[in-house]
Amino acid sequence: MWLCWKQVCVVCSSGYKFIKGQVLDADDVDCLYEGLKQNNIHNQFSHLLTGYIGSKSFLLKVGDIIQDVKDSNPGIVYVCDPVMGDNGKLYVPEDLLPVYKDVIIPKADIVTPNQFEAELLTDMKISNEADALLAMQRLLDKGPRTVVLSSTNLGSNGKLVALACSVKNGTKECYRIEMPYLDAIFVGTGDLFAACLLAWMQKDSDLKSALEKTVSTVQTVIHRTLQAAKEVAGSETPTPAQMELRLMQSKADIENPKINFTAQKIS
Repeated sequence: MWLCWKQVCVVCSSGYKFIKGQVLDADDVDCLYEGLKQNNIHNQFSHLLTGYIGSKSFLLKVGDIIQDVKDSNPGIVYVCDPVMGDNGKLYVPEDLLPVYKDVIIPKADIVTPNQFEAELLTDMKISNEADALLAMQRLLDKGPRTVVLSSTNLGSNGKLVALACSVKNGTKECYRIEMPYLDAIFVGTGDLFAACLLAWMQKDSDLKSALEKTVSTVQTVIHRTLQAAKEVAGSETPTPAQMELRLMQSKADIENPKINFTAQKIS
């Protein structure tokens, strides 16, 4: 079983102009976790995944829960998607950053920041691939055994690049994979990336294979989404509703992805 914590609005995603509904706070998530503990199922999970969290108190409480889960179940794998911003822009309060640095990242087994988030977490600018590898090493030094930069602007001819490094039995392996840049706004691709990576790391136990399947899946989904949105919108710009990821339509591709992008090993 997998346990996923994500602070969300119950009505719609942040990709829309107006957001309504209730956002869980620290007390809410604590109450939910206490329910798991009282039923003695908090130690039955194999994986823990966290994504967008918008308040410091909520993130601190999640840190407490992660530690408690790990204390009762040392074999659990914790995957952290440190959602804080993109393209140089923060969309969470700045006071979450030290919590991620000092509390959350050291507890994670796998971390999946984008380029901007990796820069925030390591206090360094990533201008080339060597910088990216150094930033990933700094994150590995904090405790995780696998770091994956879900997207960077370090590719040639405007392409995006995902980079992955993992340490196993004292040996480090690193890979890079290029993908096309699509001039469109998608919401939820980071969630999809982290979830697919978790699944394939568990199933294949191979970083290269997991990275290839994850990137191929995400690219298939966003290409299908953009094509469908353009068909519905016609000559108009697609609306956020039309740009909702076509996940159900991509079920077969998610379960059995065709490898359209190959990862290259790097030193």
